[in-house]
Amino acid sequence: MNPYDFYRQYKPFYLDSYSRVQENDSLIKDIQKAINGEYSAIACYETLAKLAPTVEEKDRIREIRNDEMRHLKAFDDIYTNITGVSHTPQLQEGCPASYKRGLESAINDEQETVDFYLEIADGAKDTYIKEAFRRAAADEQNHAVWFLFFFMKNQGSWRRERQMNYGAKGALDATSLTVPQMLVYAMQDEYLAQARYDRIIQNFGNVRTFIRIKEAELRHISALQTLFQRYGMPLPEDNSQAYTSTPDSIKSAYAAGVQGEIDNIAMYNKFLTYNLPQDVRVVFTQLRNASQNHLTAFERGLAR
Repeated sequence: MNPYDFYRQYKPFYLDSYSRVQENDSLIKDIQKAINGEYSAIACYETLAKLAPTVEEKDRIREIRNDEMRHLKAFDDIYTNITGVSHTPQLQEGCPASYKRGLESAINDEQETVDFYLEIADGAKDTYIKEAFRRAAADEQNHAVWFLFFFMKNQGSWRRERQMNYGAKGALDATSLTVPQMLVYAMQDEYLAQARYDRIIQNFGNVRTFIRIKEAELRHISALQTLFQRYGMPLPEDNSQAYTSTPDSIKSAYAAGVQGEIDNIAMYNKFLTYNLPQDVRVVFTQLRNASQNHLTAFERGLAR
């Protein structure tokens, strides 16, 4: 049974004249804010349900949306009984366009709403208003737990998605490229190589092949930095650690090196199909040729 329907069985839903006098302007404004918040949540959670990747998540989010619709009805009834008029709800803000950002926003909003509703309940003098907002706060806390669960559940897929948009993989997946985009992808890939070599050296010692190629990759970074400066571009942030894992053996380290260079060569070959400024073409060609040499070194290490 809906808790609000249950409560109405024991108390007719109206406020007596004493309660009307006691409820102040601050409470009325808070209830307006609560109505606007519920109205906005209803709109955003419909969008969030459509973005959800599984039927389970879609169904649960729509159940949460139904809770918000019950809250909206209860709060509007309270507001009407206090003021004598219904409040016309207003959207507070736009909805995030991605499932991840939508869940992050929902988690924060639900937690903040719990505190807000409990503050209203504590400050209200009417017993019905206290009970309505306490019950709503309990619902909102439950919603926050569900949204957090879905966020944690999807972290792995988001990490893989980010990896597909970083460095050579991002460049190879792009349908079209500008020179600035090429430079960013190239630098990201060099960052990624450095992070990968650092982890390998840390775990397996000063393996000569990786030490030598790491030093060569530093020269690649320097060549790319020159192009960034020449074209007035800021260097991209180095987020490579988020996309790098530690190989479980030296054999796996060589295999990762092979795959990294294959992707790198394919990226530069794609870049070189474009009409590039001569200085950019020279650097990309040099880095492609160096990657071919590195690939040979990693293949030999893998064969040993």
